Amino acid sequence: MRVFNTPADLALAVGDRLGESPWCRIDQRRIDQFAEATGDHQWIHVDAERARTGPFGGAIAHGFLTVSLLPSLLNQIVRIDGVELMLNSGVDKLRFHSPVPAGARVRAVAHLTSVKPRAGGFTEVVLSAFLEVENRRRAALTANVRALMRAAQPAPAA
Repeated sequence: MRVFNTPADLALAVGDRLGESPWCRIDQRRIDQFAEATGDHQWIHVDAERARTGPFGGAIAHGFLTVSLLPSLLNQIVRIDGVELMLNSGVDKLRFHSPVPAGARVRAVAHLTSVKPRAGGFTEVVLSAFLEVENRRRAALTANVRALMRAAQPAPAA
């Protein structure tokens, strides 16, 4: 895990590969829970028997389930100390390249793309990320993940 003291310290690492997260299994239970949470019960996700005869040879994870894993996976790659507030501010250039079969393991890989000061004491950080599927040549997805971070302010003197 790469550790930085403040959001501003990230500027020294622009262009760096920050690393990869540990592997995370996307099992059928997780897919079913995502279907319940979102109301997306398409058979290619939740009907394993029918999905075996479908275009992917089995059930696959929802694309947006894989995207929703990015924040927790990225937090296992990089830590920025001295942050009082962090907000997701968007995802650019999101592309789904290949399905993630139920039971597969995935991990995120991140590169630091940019760090820019913003109004209100915030720093905008952009990570270029892709989600690898274990034993597959092609990434499941690629995306530029944006976050706004505000450094913690020193406590006022008593």
